[in-house]
Amino acid sequence: MSAYAGARAAVIGGSIGGLTTALLLRDLGFEVEVYERTPTPLDGRGGGIVLQPDTVRWFAERSAQNPEALSTATEYVQYLDRGNGVVHRDRRRWTYTSWGTFYRALLADFGSEHYHLGQFACGVAQDEDRVTVRFVSGHRAEADLVVFADGITSIGRSLLDPGAQLEYSGYVGWRGTVPEHELTPATRELLGNAISYSVVPHSHITVYPIPGETGPSERLMNYVWYRNVPAGSELAEMLIDKRGFTGTVSIHPGQVQDRYVDEMRETAAELLAPAAAEVVTRTAQPYIQVVSDVRASRMAQGRVALIGDAAAAARPHAAAGTAKAAADAWALAGALTDADGDVPAALRKWEPAQLELSARLLDRVKAMGARSQFHNTWTPGDPDLRFGLYGPGH
Repeated sequence: MSAYAGARAAVIGGSIGGLTTALLLRDLGFEVEVYERTPTPLDGRGGGIVLQPDTVRWFAERSAQNPEALSTATEYVQYLDRGNGVVHRDRRRWTYTSWGTFYRALLADFGSEHYHLGQFACGVAQDEDRVTVRFVSGHRAEADLVVFADGITSIGRSLLDPGAQLEYSGYVGWRGTVPEHELTPATRELLGNAISYSVVPHSHITVYPIPGETGPSERLMNYVWYRNVPAGSELAEMLIDKRGFTGTVSIHPGQVQDRYVDEMRETAAELLAPAAAEVVTRTAQPYIQVVSDVRASRMAQGRVALIGDAAAAARPHAAAGTAKAAADAWALAGALTDADGDVPAALRKWEPAQLELSARLLDRVKAMGARSQFHNTWTPGDPDLRFGLYGPGH
């Protein structure tokens, strides 16, 4: 019998990292409840995910679902010039999924019986034996282990490390998707089998294909375009949506003020490789992600842990956010297995290596962002600029 049979775990945050954690804890014998603060099922706004080994490990090792049914793939990484010429190309295979596709697959494995929507955690108390989580709704959950996987605006992080605050990078990411069949044949041919970059002074865009809502057979072209926006009044004005509400980490599709969308499309046509510009200008509802950094100085306290963006939110340049959350979850499961029922001992063992991994990743993506957005030293083919959680050579 498992050392955790009958033990209870509460996972705060029902996104990809939270569901991966919940599945692994359930496999260890925990009775797991997941609490997601949004009142409706998550949709991820259609964004893309680059699939790395840690991200897909659940499906590779534990799930009956086939990872290939969830993903698309390309064979090259390429850089385009202002005339759509390929200035650099490496043969390097990557696979991708859409956020919604991956989330729904994880939720299908976990099930909905113990997945609770509309539960916003607001406080935690613990003693040597038990943790109590308080929710805005008035609900209280008691558990032997609580894992906060509640993202970049984590309540758990504010409780464990109140000094860890979001630091704006100096730029935003414009994001969106376009059905591949809506692009011209020339653009589909150029972009369809590659991660494509268009690098211009103080900016760059990354474009790659992801599965559509009906699966890989109907692909979307997905992109992130990084553009500098000074902190202060200029950023504050951009982050007021059409309803008059102010966003902190994003402005959702359909809610970005039209004048900013119009300017973005005009600038794309002027600056980017024509194929990349076509993807941007044909996006019906682009949205904005505020690119920020944050890292907690601790990831564990007693029986409470932080994972993924709740512990450290990394800029998207390494495409490693979901991989980091999954790596945290798998390492936590390993530490719990080794601890044979002693949850606080497991968290003490687990924390140092994950803090180090967070620090290394943040240092890398900050350097990548500085090179592209401020120093103009982003060189096509440089191995230091490759995707990956662990850096070049891993």
